[in-house]
Amino acid sequence: MFERETKCVQSGYNPKSGEPRVLPIYQSTTFSYDSPEDMAALFDLKAEGFFYTRLGNPTVDALEKKIADLDGGVGAMGTASGMSATLITVANLCHAGDNIISTATVYGGTYNLFSTTIAKLGIECRFVDPCVSREELESKIDDKTKLFFCETIANCAMNVANFEMFSDVCKKHGVVFAVDNTLATPVICRPLEHGANVVVYASTKYLDGHATSVGGIIVDGGNFSFLGNKRYPDFNEPDESYHGLVYAKDCGKAGFIVKARAQYMRDFGAQMAPMNAFLTFLGSETLHLRMPRHSENALLVAEMLKKNSNVEWVKYAGLKDDENYPLVQKYFDGGMASGMVTFGIKGGRAGAIRFQKALRLFRIVTHIADARSCVLHPASTTHRQLSDSDLKACGISDNLIRLSVGIENPKDILADLENALKEAEKGN
Repeated sequence: MFERETKCVQSGYNPKSGEPRVLPIYQSTTFSYDSPEDMAALFDLKAEGFFYTRLGNPTVDALEKKIADLDGGVGAMGTASGMSATLITVANLCHAGDNIISTATVYGGTYNLFSTTIAKLGIECRFVDPCVSREELESKIDDKTKLFFCETIANCAMNVANFEMFSDVCKKHGVVFAVDNTLATPVICRPLEHGANVVVYASTKYLDGHATSVGGIIVDGGNFSFLGNKRYPDFNEPDESYHGLVYAKDCGKAGFIVKARAQYMRDFGAQMAPMNAFLTFLGSETLHLRMPRHSENALLVAEMLKKNSNVEWVKYAGLKDDENYPLVQKYFDGGMASGMVTFGIKGGRAGAIRFQKALRLFRIVTHIADARSCVLHPASTTHRQLSDSDLKACGISDNLIRLSVGIENPKDILADLENALKEAEKGN
């Protein structure tokens, strides 16, 4: 059993004698076999291997193995994006007429997926406050509830998940508990260790770390008992579209991820590209070095913003006076709280515009979790499709600025922010 830092560098790909030391890019749609029997065994899941990149590819497989190892899961599946990872997670559990429960502060794209798109497919999402009480959360669950979903660190509200309470409620009612761990990564937090059953990532963010590759990953914890669970008949009845396979019985602990691949990757085709898997695999080798630096720099930024006269409020869970700080101490490694900071600037939307225009190091991009520092005004960009009431539910105000703090020298980061705040204040 290697330590997490070693897993970041070494896990997922173990070359044999004479093979390339660096993971190759298998840029091929298909794979050749000597006999039809060999190919049939692969289709029947009786042998391991690859036959078509939509369902599996050696480069993607290496990344899947690495992230599953880092999270402590039994298997993983790479997807085309974080959104497709979330969609497949929902589809793998739900039919029309079912419902899921989600914290309302999830990323705007996820909120829209849950509130609008899956509703068109007949799946209801019941949103709850991230600080929901146990009693209220339980009141949302009925016999058609198939999933509870939250983010480790909410984007952009910055709430930290109350894993213990969420997990207890889900276990009591036999409901799958899934967590988007994009902002924390397995270096900071491993939700499976705190009661989650499924973890999803937008690997586009910190796992890649360099803004080169869109992708997503689903990790199966293998710790949910589907066998005999009447809430999930699809896992206990033969899948006639896949040779009568009974996932809960025939796939052991990996039933969730096998079903996700055999049914939904097969039919949706939202596969990760081999090149993107290669670049993400390469980026993940420094994940254990980058996340502490992101967290250290973000804490310095949050402390500086707290003292600035042009700032109304600051949200960063690593601050000792933040309401989420006790949860950071409970669930996060080494007190790290990742690299995103949000704050409210004086002057509302106009003040936010002046501030962004005055920045030199921080660049305005539709992205977070990059080695380079970046900034965004969510209400007018990533969350602009939401109504005023939805924005309020997500914790997004007109004056909210989202900073993704990079790994540059902290003196340069602080100087850029301080100068921009001075320029923004001139218009107040």
